[in-house]
Amino acid sequence: MNWLDDIKWDAQGLVPVIAQEVGSNDVLMFAFMNREALEQTALRGEAVYFSRSRNRLWHKGEESGHIQKVHELRLDCDNDVVLLKVTQLGHEPDEPGIACHTGRHSCFFQLYKDGAWQSVDPVLKDPAHIYK
Repeated sequence: MNWLDDIKWDAQGLVPVIAQEVGSNDVLMFAFMNREALEQTALRGEAVYFSRSRNRLWHKGEESGHIQKVHELRLDCDNDVVLLKVTQLGHEPDEPGIACHTGRHSCFFQLYKDGAWQSVDPVLKDPAHIYK
């Protein structure tokens, strides 16, 4: 049996994926993978996701250069969520990598406080200077 057969794919053939930074344990982002994306991630050692909006594979960093080097692939107890332990590449040395398309370290930069969502993490690089 192929290791990919152990995954409980949803009706669209996708599995949710969480990218977590090695060392800091920051949750960087949430995305989806199809079978091909997960297989390519394992082969390349770099994160490849499935973009639902573009309906195609998306090698993280293909435009921005902010590649995710994958150290571990983990599967949850129900076999329906994948956790990637990654190093976020593509920013200045000794500074946090940029995982979010908004130019922030993590996609989870909004904190619920006092009845509203507040942006609490800085933009490390203007997205206009990241994407073509």
